[in-house]
Amino acid sequence: MKFLRNYLNKVKPSFEEGGKLHAFRSLFDGFETFLFVPNDTSKSGVNIHDAIDSKRIMSIVVISLVPALLLGMYNIGLQNAIAAGVADSTSWFSMFLFGLAVTLPKIVVSYAVGLGIEFTVAQWKNEEIHEGFLVSGILIPMIVPVGCPLWILALATAFAVIFAKEVFGGTGMNIVNVALVARAFIFFAYPSVISGDAVWVATEPVFGLGAAVENVDAYTCATALQHAVNGAPLAGAAPDVVLSTQDMLFGFMPGSIGETSVVAIAIGAVILLWTGVASWRIMFSVFAGGILMAMLFGYTMPENPVAQIPAWQHLILGGFCFGAVFMATDPVTSARTETGKYIYGLGIGAMAIIIRVLNPGYPEGMMLAILLMNVTAPFIDYCVVQSNISNRAKRLTKKK
Repeated sequence: MKFLRNYLNKVKPSFEEGGKLHAFRSLFDGFETFLFVPNDTSKSGVNIHDAIDSKRIMSIVVISLVPALLLGMYNIGLQNAIAAGVADSTSWFSMFLFGLAVTLPKIVVSYAVGLGIEFTVAQWKNEEIHEGFLVSGILIPMIVPVGCPLWILALATAFAVIFAKEVFGGTGMNIVNVALVARAFIFFAYPSVISGDAVWVATEPVFGLGAAVENVDAYTCATALQHAVNGAPLAGAAPDVVLSTQDMLFGFMPGSIGETSVVAIAIGAVILLWTGVASWRIMFSVFAGGILMAMLFGYTMPENPVAQIPAWQHLILGGFCFGAVFMATDPVTSARTETGKYIYGLGIGAMAIIIRVLNPGYPEGMMLAILLMNVTAPFIDYCVVQSNISNRAKRLTKKK
């Protein structure tokens, strides 16, 4: 990498103040600091513990998302083949290539729109490029259905970056998760694109890959949670095939692109916990809150079909696992006190199940639960801190 370092040092003056490429200074700075740890020295007011900066933390999160993304690509091809009735004659590699062809344009659009706005704002404000979109840019395509049009994805990305991030000051200043705001924008502005039973399975070939589904205009396929709302068996792309526990764990069922595979998400969770990037307290408490609330509804609402889903199935269906591992643990929008993390996570898990059970029109619940607790997190931290101050004051009074 020494030759690359030398080349960047050679061209860097052109991007500095007075250089002929100064208009692209922020773009060069972002590219340089992504490849190499900055060599700048702080003047005052900070303590540097190691060489891990926010860009490298974001890179670890992206790496942890790769297993879920790859399994999601394969699942897209698998559901297409099942819907077309050619699953037995289609190789797994062909299914994966089809999923790649469907997913890649969404990733490109997400990064192009989001990073384009980031570069423009950074140059306009004469600041460094904020690196937070490295994660948001990959999360947004993973939490939308395969049938989401690219222009709607671009519009949602732009809305989220501008109104959920930049207006608050950029990376580290946003109060709600950017990727979830993009999904919420689609959900409320274009509900037919992200809900219902016609958006979860790709029904048309792409670049000669995949299979065309017969009677595509009449083809529908609900998610497992929607089947539960309707009181029907949990089925996949072929309604006559009931999903097995293995299908649910590996994610071989209709759903958002990257949210279905519990196994792949678990691999990502291990990476995040092993590197210390994510909080185990939040992850644990989200699952604990979900289990407790699901068990409570199971005992108190025997007539509700969603309430009668076993607690363990609630955790592996929909976006519960994905939200608990990758969304709830966002260090910017989550609670920061140690006690607050438990309260924050319990609130997310419980609220997700409450929405699923009590709102049949929206059987998912995880997105709204996390956004609600994002807004509540500062208040939770405030209460925890004030409680600690009050307890210390009482101990001090007793000593006197």
